[in-house]
Amino acid sequence: MRLRNKPWASEVIENHPEIVTPEPENLKGKWNEHFGNENPVYIEVGTGKGRFVTRMGEAYPDRNIIGMEKYDSVILSAVERLIETPQKNVKLIKDDVEKLTDIFAEGEISRVYINFTDPWPKNRHEKRRLTHKGFLEKYAEVLGKSGEIHMKTDNQALFEYSLESLSQFGFRLKNISLDLHNSGMEDNIMTEYEERYVDKGMRIYRLEAEKNPDL
Repeated sequence: MRLRNKPWASEVIENHPEIVTPEPENLKGKWNEHFGNENPVYIEVGTGKGRFVTRMGEAYPDRNIIGMEKYDSVILSAVERLIETPQKNVKLIKDDVEKLTDIFAEGEISRVYINFTDPWPKNRHEKRRLTHKGFLEKYAEVLGKSGEIHMKTDNQALFEYSLESLSQFGFRLKNISLDLHNSGMEDNIMTEYEERYVDKGMRIYRLEAEKNPDL
């Protein structure tokens, strides 16, 4: 996907530190303090334009929701959503998921969402997939006991890869759906991509993976 350059994006981001947390590594181990409560902390890695995290924030006011996205021109849309409709329980981080363990302490996160991530289909790019062992190690570190990963994708090959990767790593798989929108699930919050795919009649795959307490 080609990103449209938006040279004004960085200025908007810098002007709203109440939305996009500056120097998030300084809050490692202090995210509940940052939110001002003891509610569970959920994070979406690769949050894109922010539809999912903002709707999650509306649906679950007793949860702290964080969207993590590394591109200025992409996260700008999420910032604009939160400028228009402020949500105290939603924060954004402009950084790479590679730095997850620099930003969050061990056991600080209750749930990780991975929605419609790039499948990186070529074998030489396997390590870039967000369900590769290298990333699972990071999730396992920041997730608390019985913390969960929730994933949705339209890509069957990535889904099959993720099922195997998560299982081999030691996560317990549950609530697997091979056709989410014909599964009867009622509380699903859609992303921009998901709505587009569903309108085209494409199948959506979904899984939940619970952390093994011994990890």
